[in-house]
Amino acid sequence: MCTRVMWPDAHGSVIVGRNMDFHMDLLTNLWKLPRGIERTDGVNGALTWTATYGSIVATAFDLIATDGMNEKGFAGHILWLAESDYGTPEEDAVQLSQGVWLQYYLDNFATVAEAVAWTNDTQVQIAQLFDPTGHLVPTLHLAINDASGDSAIIEYTDGKPKVYHSRDYLVMTNSPTYDKQLELVKTVEGLGGTEHLPGSTLASDRFARASYYVARQVEPKTQIDAMAAMFSIIRNAAQPFRTPEPGKPDASQTIWQVVLDLTNKRYAFESTTRPNMVWVDLDEVSFTEGTKVLKLDLVGRLALEGGLTGDSSHKFTDPGELAEDVLAAGVTALEWVARKKDAFLAVKEAVQQRVGASR
Repeated sequence: MCTRVMWPDAHGSVIVGRNMDFHMDLLTNLWKLPRGIERTDGVNGALTWTATYGSIVATAFDLIATDGMNEKGFAGHILWLAESDYGTPEEDAVQLSQGVWLQYYLDNFATVAEAVAWTNDTQVQIAQLFDPTGHLVPTLHLAINDASGDSAIIEYTDGKPKVYHSRDYLVMTNSPTYDKQLELVKTVEGLGGTEHLPGSTLASDRFARASYYVARQVEPKTQIDAMAAMFSIIRNAAQPFRTPEPGKPDASQTIWQVVLDLTNKRYAFESTTRPNMVWVDLDEVSFTEGTKVLKLDLVGRLALEGGLTGDSSHKFTDPGELAEDVLAAGVTALEWVARKKDAFLAVKEAVQQRVGASR
């Protein structure tokens, strides 16, 4: 599920591309979130904060930020990692729900270095969400990057954050864990090894292809050239529509793609299910504290003919207080169910035992 690629020296710009691969439509819209929003950790309320930076985020079901960039050119991308193990956090641990994991970083950090320092200092723990699609409990890792070209990948495989921090870490996909991906890619011709460049949709093959092509880009003449080149790289790493493989959300079709210019703060979104492309120039959007939370309705307005297209920086609309309240209640419900997962499991097992005993 997904590929993220960074090109740190593209005509003076840092360009990032990302595919969202999933087994169903996530009903993704873009949201403008201003400075000054007050949030909580979504776990026990011990960690609270007020957003220092405004951001543009791409959501799943209008509930969870899965991708986004803030006004400083710091961006983050949530991808699937089946090996994730968040452990059982201690009561006094700093915690974040998966539902606000990315948003915390966008709200509070201008650089990767700041985010890495906080992650290492706090050893922040991640609390899993209930899956609203009714399929799998999300197992995720996080890529972050900034306008200086810095990069980091944050994974949890033993309950603690493992941070891979280097400007050389340009690509992230899914399984296996990042340390193993770095070793696998060395076996490919042109990347240190002798094996042919692989062509399947396996995460390790996508990692290799993205690494190969981003390392072989010619110097672009314009920002448009740079963004077009990045779209070509992530399209090569995209996954075609096909019958979903049960239990493998990382082996799913690409439903949308984004390309970000972290230097000039442009966020471009292309849907594969509602074919069209829009972009937002963050410098054209007001993130002033006290301004409204606004929504760019991609689900309702993207279409191949006659739909939303092009520069959409001024096409966000007010979703209304009722919609915001409903969405906030939805996130709270997912977090509450996640905290009660042991109780729900006990009930499920008790019911299954009684059903079995009555047969």
